[in-house]
Amino acid sequence: MSAAVPDPSPAWPADAEEARAEQVRLAPRVRVEPIDADAVELVCGLDVTYAPGDDRLVAAAVVLSARTLEVVDTATAVARPRFPYVPGLFAFRELPPLLEAVTSLSTVPDVFVCDGFGRAHPRRFGLACHFGVLLDRPAFGVGKSPFVGAAPDPGGERGSWTPLVDGGEVVGRALRTRTGVRPVYVSVGHRTDLEGATALTLRLAPEFRLPEPVRRADRLSRDVLARL
Repeated sequence: MSAAVPDPSPAWPADAEEARAEQVRLAPRVRVEPIDADAVELVCGLDVTYAPGDDRLVAAAVVLSARTLEVVDTATAVARPRFPYVPGLFAFRELPPLLEAVTSLSTVPDVFVCDGFGRAHPRRFGLACHFGVLLDRPAFGVGKSPFVGAAPDPGGERGSWTPLVDGGEVVGRALRTRTGVRPVYVSVGHRTDLEGATALTLRLAPEFRLPEPVRRADRLSRDVLARL
């Protein structure tokens, strides 16, 4: 990837206690900034697929034109999980290979979309926050089901949304991307805001429930894993 995106080279925690402490330490670095969804040109979707038994994984980064939804760049990384399966600490399993894939890209996306969460997290520092803070790039998360908090069911029409609230704090939105289809859950990662992330999610999901960059990253990671 272009030198415009720094190499984060973080030191990864050795256990769950250290990992939680690292999330608490880094969470105040998250910045909420408005993004203009209509001005975004390149969007990178991020996803990780695990082999049966979790002995291997494939991380994929797929860059699409936000205007045409055509793929302009891809990268993958094959690895073995370095961290145990612990709810709320998925970033420590998935970030090392995701960062490896992203730093192999030949383009610098305007925004990154993670299959997962940002502020909608027990320590307000999910995968999208961690990724965005390490690279200091705009990022947000789109999850298939809520990890924390609750949201009333949005109206049935595409574009309807309701706030996702945890502990009295709005941490995201339940967003209907297709009429009559279950909503997705959008949350801020870093250098984005809920309004812009919602608008961009809708722009990137003209046909399917999930935004196209994440859908393509999921497909690519599964295809690579099947060929291994």
